[in-house]
Amino acid sequence: MYQFNYVRPKSLADAEALLAKADDPKLLAGGQTLIPTLKQRLAMPSDVIDIGSLKELAFIKVEGEAIMIGAGTKHFDVANSPDVKKHIPALAELAGMIGDPAVRHMGTIGGSIANNDPAADYPAACLALDAKIHTTKRLIAADEYFKGMFETALTDGEIIKEVTFPHPEKAAYMKFPNPASRYAMVGVFVAKGPWGVRVAVTGAGQNGVFRVKEMENALAKNWSPDAVASIKVPADGLLSDLHGSAEYRAHLVTVMAKRAVAAAG
Repeated sequence: MYQFNYVRPKSLADAEALLAKADDPKLLAGGQTLIPTLKQRLAMPSDVIDIGSLKELAFIKVEGEAIMIGAGTKHFDVANSPDVKKHIPALAELAGMIGDPAVRHMGTIGGSIANNDPAADYPAACLALDAKIHTTKRLIAADEYFKGMFETALTDGEIIKEVTFPHPEKAAYMKFPNPASRYAMVGVFVAKGPWGVRVAVTGAGQNGVFRVKEMENALAKNWSPDAVASIKVPADGLLSDLHGSAEYRAHLVTVMAKRAVAAAG
């Protein structure tokens, strides 16, 4: 690692102040991405600001027809929350699929969507469920938040506080995981609610998570696995690596979409 200043703020307000005065700071939540990056000397921040222990960022609460999840909430807590299991069981199942037990007990929902890894699971849930990302500066719709691979709408000094997920009528997430990392080679989250029908894909796109409008339109007319069975996502623009070609991932999108719709019922 390169040398840096390590600070642990006592509140979110303290964290904002530290971010504002540091030369090149990085926020640390669960550390599942940042710590390995620092070890490999791929990042050289002036300050690491540890917000992982801020209780004001760790909560799950139901308000009206939505669930609000604090940015510092661990994957394990999302997976095992009675409220999430009751209102959005697909989101609880998704959280339970992330990594291994060690990762689930350390990683946070806010850290995941702030990092926006192209193979992360939560971005698909955010897009499919029409989530809203609350930051220290504003409210951002999921459609406007995810900008590309490891790129989001967050600006310098902006911290995610919580994510709001409206309750869906139907929803399910299916993924084909890499057997070693458990990252999604392809993950498909389907949802139907007051916002309409949405199909979000993670793990496959060169530019990160994306929606499949053709599948959405088909499911809006006929919610069944058959509605998406013949819809093929073009391989152009999909990831191709040693784990699977773009053509293979394109095939998996259709397969995972069919399974997700069947699981949603």
